[in-house]
Amino acid sequence: QNRLSRVISQIRGRLPAALHPAAISMVVGYNVKMVGAAGIRFENLTEQEAKLHLRNRMRVQNHLGGVHAAATALAAECASGTVFAMNMRDDSIQLLKNMKIDYLRLARGDIRATATLRPEQAEKMRSERKGEVTVDVRVTDSDGAEPVAATMTWAWVPRRA
Repeated sequence: QNRLSRVISQIRGRLPAALHPAAISMVVGYNVKMVGAAGIRFENLTEQEAKLHLRNRMRVQNHLGGVHAAATALAAECASGTVFAMNMRDDSIQLLKNMKIDYLRLARGDIRATATLRPEQAEKMRSERKGEVTVDVRVTDSDGAEPVAATMTWAWVPRRA
């Protein structure tokens, strides 16, 4: 376990399940200011999956009343980066190398982003001092449709002393 996964384990071990999403959202939002500012809320965070929710409210809307393209990209980046961070070595830093987002249709209502890390990716992150993995993100809207196809390539490098 790394530092983030230990904090998440402590939240799960010390707080009632009903408080887990709020506590996890607070921890991530404190460390990643844009997440807190946008109002992203985590529904689940494990070493295999990060699932978050972004409400369609005025702060993140575009001129059409939907979730802005940049806010949608932020949700996808946040989901992928957080599941990546749950597996990253404590002696490394993470860097977003590539963000590929295809906007397929206008999102309706709220956005949910789910990023999944495959077991072989997690093992690679634990065993190698530096490298990169590509994380797929599933983005859905209130209709259950996928308005966006997203993949994020994350790298890790040794932390400087």
